[in-house]
Amino acid sequence: MIQYTAMFGVLALILSFGLTNVNATSQAATIDPLLEEAIAEGESEFQVIISFHGEEEATATNLDLLEQLGITKGITLASLPMVATLVTEDQIEALQSDESVRSVYLNSKLEYFNEDSTDITGVNEVRTDNDMRVQNGGMPVTGDGVGVVVNDSGVDGLHQDHAFGDHLVQNVMANVNLNSLSPELLPITYVEGVPNTDTNSGHGTHVAGTVGGTGQMSGGKYEGGAPGADLIGYGSGAALFILDAIGGFDYAITHQSEYGIRVITNSWGSSGDFDPDNPVNIASKRAFDRGITVVFAAGNSGPGEDSHNPYAKAPWVISVAAGEKDGTLADFSSRGTAGVGGTFEIDGESWTWKDEPAITAPGVDIISTKTVSPLTALAADKDLELIDIGHLPYYTTMSGTSMATPHVAGIIALMLEANPLLSPSEVKELLQQSATNMPGYETWEVGAGYVNAYAAVDAAFDVTQEYGSTVNMFQTFNSEVESSTTREEFEVDYNPLTLVSMNQYSFEIEEGIGSVVAKVDGKGLLGETGNPINLVLIAPDGTEYSSGISLLFTLYWDRTVSVNAPMAGTWTAEIRGLRGAEENPIGIGLPETIEGTLAFTEVSGFTGLDDIDGHPAASAIQMGVKERLFDGFNNNKFKPDSALKQGELAQYLVMGAGIRQTLSTEENGSPFVASVLQQGAALKDKQHVQNGVMLAESEATFNPRDNVTRAELAYSLVQSLGLQDMAQEVEGDVTVQYENERVAIGDAEEIPTELKGYVQLALDLNIINANFDIEQGRFDLRPTVTATFSPNQEVTRGDFAVAMTRYFNAFFN
Repeated sequence: MIQYTAMFGVLALILSFGLTNVNATSQAATIDPLLEEAIAEGESEFQVIISFHGEEEATATNLDLLEQLGITKGITLASLPMVATLVTEDQIEALQSDESVRSVYLNSKLEYFNEDSTDITGVNEVRTDNDMRVQNGGMPVTGDGVGVVVNDSGVDGLHQDHAFGDHLVQNVMANVNLNSLSPELLPITYVEGVPNTDTNSGHGTHVAGTVGGTGQMSGGKYEGGAPGADLIGYGSGAALFILDAIGGFDYAITHQSEYGIRVITNSWGSSGDFDPDNPVNIASKRAFDRGITVVFAAGNSGPGEDSHNPYAKAPWVISVAAGEKDGTLADFSSRGTAGVGGTFEIDGESWTWKDEPAITAPGVDIISTKTVSPLTALAADKDLELIDIGHLPYYTTMSGTSMATPHVAGIIALMLEANPLLSPSEVKELLQQSATNMPGYETWEVGAGYVNAYAAVDAAFDVTQEYGSTVNMFQTFNSEVESSTTREEFEVDYNPLTLVSMNQYSFEIEEGIGSVVAKVDGKGLLGETGNPINLVLIAPDGTEYSSGISLLFTLYWDRTVSVNAPMAGTWTAEIRGLRGAEENPIGIGLPETIEGTLAFTEVSGFTGLDDIDGHPAASAIQMGVKERLFDGFNNNKFKPDSALKQGELAQYLVMGAGIRQTLSTEENGSPFVASVLQQGAALKDKQHVQNGVMLAESEATFNPRDNVTRAELAYSLVQSLGLQDMAQEVEGDVTVQYENERVAIGDAEEIPTELKGYVQLALDLNIINANFDIEQGRFDLRPTVTATFSPNQEVTRGDFAVAMTRYFNAFFN
């Protein structure tokens, strides 16, 4: 019998769609396109996942087939018809022709989303920063000695990432059933020392792993935010009542000194209005008074306004919204309500609350510790997609503000190790002051912005540092715009072999609309591959506005077209296959039902923009000011025809391009300049390793009064998308798409060599336009299209407004 014992160190990509096959055998098994590429490159042996037809584990017949082909080592999954093994090209061809084989896929490496979570928040940077080690007595900051109560469904202390009795210092089972109590008043009792209190949910175990799991069962790969913290589990089971919830607070307060409890995380809630007399709010206020920082999930009832967890609205707690890994807000994350709040008194002290989260943290596809339960079994498909096969028994994926909240709890533990004297109010203040702006969102949606663990811990070490001066939440702006947006959904049954009219959708634009933004998703086969399509809006006069050829279609499925001040009348949205690019020379997209949305924005009023009326960029300026992508001057002017200055660009990138803040090291230096020049400036650079998003070598050489060129703007916007590696890999001529052909940029030699890749991507992503001319000689049968970029041309503030709103609509909106 074959012995399947080999374990592989990279994440398996287990999918079941197909593009092309190794040969044309009928009924052939699907072969991974990445595997085909590896074969073409001449590799001789491949780590693969072989999937058989069937519902359960691989059968004896399946294993006999492998043995006949000389495939004699690997691992079989217990409940899925899959085998991971090593094969040759000849063996792949034999497997493809066997009717029992469903697919053969490379054991490919993917992004690990829990790694992404600790990367994008800056937790990993905290652990590896030498200066922080020095400030922490030579030891990395891990939350050591900080007690964190996980007030949830329970914690599986038998999971080695929690290590009951060591890392999980106490595990408590809630033991309150009002129907079973004797008819007399009795003191509350807890069942302590229970190895596993999470036997029917898995929710609390996942939360605990995100707070501070050690990652032992994954070699540290799926480590939590504060692996040095002391965890205290308080388990209420799958059915949670208010008595259960406040029991967790009661236990935390009672045992605060015994376990050094400084944080309590609560990934649960309700609906309704805030009431300071609610027993949950009373309990959380009591914990706050004892110096325990209380963290609550904002809720999963988004994206509508007024969906905020009422327990998260208390001004003494930290409400956490859920973000995507790209720096945007998850649709399901609950929102507060604009302008809603109030003032009340408790024991003579005045408190003011606002209906808004405090901060946003990663909450989508979070990988953390798993217990055996029906809930974790529901994530089986996503687990297979995202988690290393060898780690599947120990980890699972979940999404929600429930997952975002323990991220923040772990970061708070890091802050409290750095500075044990911080009060809960100071912790909340530092978290918000160190946050990263989230373009296009209001505070009632995301609070101060995306959490920045590195800056928050740095602020905790030295509270005299002046973080917060770049956070939009704390700014006063010169210009204001009021507008309303309506949305219309549409779909196109795209087929490249049908008539053009079959791939179109018509819609009306009324007079007075300031902008229209069209967005579609080209997901490709089974929502995995991306579809090489182009979205084009056609105006009533025939003018076309394109989403661009996007060489990134496998990275970014969405196509976006923004049109400012669109003419009224009947418009057409058309789906076309990308043509003329090396990546898609045939020029045909995949048949697919393309779903999209149209957003129509109408400006109802504005102030502080007295000089834009009638300007071609007026609508873009209004939209950008509304979304806090940039601002006007304090004299009520925008100066759309004035040159954009380097200092202005630095400020606007931090405002509206998802740039992490840092402090200036120069006397009287600008935090905006320091932020754009730092390594890992862009929030979309999850690992914090890429160069800054502006070109100066240092703050000392940065001249804020210099004008910005078009090539420099291309660099800044593309770099802000975290695409440094892709830009630097671009080779060949700089070209631009014009209708169905690629046109070479005529003045490409004027583009600095190191910026050519950035200009190429800026053109392909339709962030910055090329200038087209049509030339036709007297005897030419057809005109010749020429294109220029003018890389050294100075960017006006109006030009920037157009580029920045396109950038925002395509990648943040």
